[in-house]
Amino acid sequence: MNKFIKFSKDISKYYPKEIVTNLSPASSYRSRCEFGYSKESYVMHDDKSKIYIKSFDIGVKSIQLLMPILLELINNSFEIKNKLFQINFRSNSKNNVLVTLIYHKNISKDLINKIEQIKKKLKVEIIIRAKNQTYPKDNIYLQDLITSKNIKIFQTDNSFYQPNSFLLSKMIDKVKSLVKHPTDLIELYCGVGTFTLPLSKLFKNVFASENDRKSIKCLNKAIIDNNISNIHSARLSATEVDELLKGKKFRRMGEINIKSYDFSHILVDPPRCGLTDKVVKFLKGFENIIYISCNPETYIKDIKLLKDHKIKDIEIFDQFPNTKHLEIVSILSIN
Repeated sequence: MNKFIKFSKDISKYYPKEIVTNLSPASSYRSRCEFGYSKESYVMHDDKSKIYIKSFDIGVKSIQLLMPILLELINNSFEIKNKLFQINFRSNSKNNVLVTLIYHKNISKDLINKIEQIKKKLKVEIIIRAKNQTYPKDNIYLQDLITSKNIKIFQTDNSFYQPNSFLLSKMIDKVKSLVKHPTDLIELYCGVGTFTLPLSKLFKNVFASENDRKSIKCLNKAIIDNNISNIHSARLSATEVDELLKGKKFRRMGEINIKSYDFSHILVDPPRCGLTDKVVKFLKGFENIIYISCNPETYIKDIKLLKDHKIKDIEIFDQFPNTKHLEIVSILSIN
């Protein structure tokens, strides 16, 4: 039984209609790739062994083209390859690539000089990381445009960002289509603002929360660069947002008055572990829940607990072809 049929069967008690499935190309789709480094090769892992590679056809073309060239330059320098254990890539729609090299040694001036030479040669941004050290020290942001929305969005080398470049815009369009009769939006796990930014066009006001410092910095930069005035963000966990609405004060809220909002929708995009029981209980107080999930098992677990809400619409996005993973976009409403 393939994963699409399995999910449709598992969810049929809660959504008996046919579910639309959005497919991705099987190659050249992934804009965020992370590898180990060993034996002068990129390293991936399966269940039992290491896989040594020179290239990766699942990565977008800009990453595919860069990988063997960069690897050769790394392998030709003892200072660069010595104690190097991880190499990460990120790319945007303009084919700009951000590379991160992670080391089990201190960052030396010699290493910095050699990396600067590679940066100039390849015309890419490279970040060097080691324990308690980063070069350069200032944040480097990879800017992208949310396709057809003319909205700037930013990511750093260690913030979460949706990895499938082919499906991202389709997911955003689907989320926007789920919104009916909007007033204000509250969002948990907002990340860098992938959905926050385009949804600000539909809602009167948006309150977005995220516990990760890097992600909130990316979102706040995008708010300023896009000249958006109706998004207010705070670095709060989902549990802290619950406490906030119950009256607890947080300095991180600044001048934001949560009581001034009239929330018609809440959006949640939790990690693979899904929602905690406390957050599920919190969600029950909202009429409309936009639930984005990267794990069908935890999604169904949470749906079972939201007994008063019914799935009104749902679509599947196959972000990782030929794997067991699925991305789910849905809306649940009380009426």
